Amino acid sequence: MQPRKVLVVDDSKLMHKMYEVMLRQYALVYASDGRQALDRLQEHPDIDLVLLDVNMPNMNGLEFLAQIRADGARADLPVIIISTEGRDEDTVRGMEAGATAYIKKPFHTEEILGMIARLETKGSAA
Repeated sequence: MQPRKVLVVDDSKLMHKMYEVMLRQYALVYASDGRQALDRLQEHPDIDLVLLDVNMPNMNGLEFLAQIRADGARADLPVIIISTEGRDEDTVRGMEAGATAYIKKPFHTEEILGMIARLETKGSAA
């Protein structure tokens, strides 16, 4: 299933602009931290993919991820962590927290689009 609406959670306005250019084919909703992202999920129940940074103020990405994984209604929402935290243990922490996938910054547009395509393939096989 191809995502229709994507929640971008990143405290960098520059990253928001980059996603806007890279992911033109998707409806994008933006949040600057985990708390705002939880609000956006309430406002937009049709969000079907989250692109999540880890290091943010107020509520970081892993705290946000723990919240939505604990929510029965959102427990299966695909979440791709996209972070500068590139050490192997950071990737493991993200995956253990419930991330669907992990991409390290800096990245190429093709990496994100390829990851989304793989998620679509997994979803259609189910």
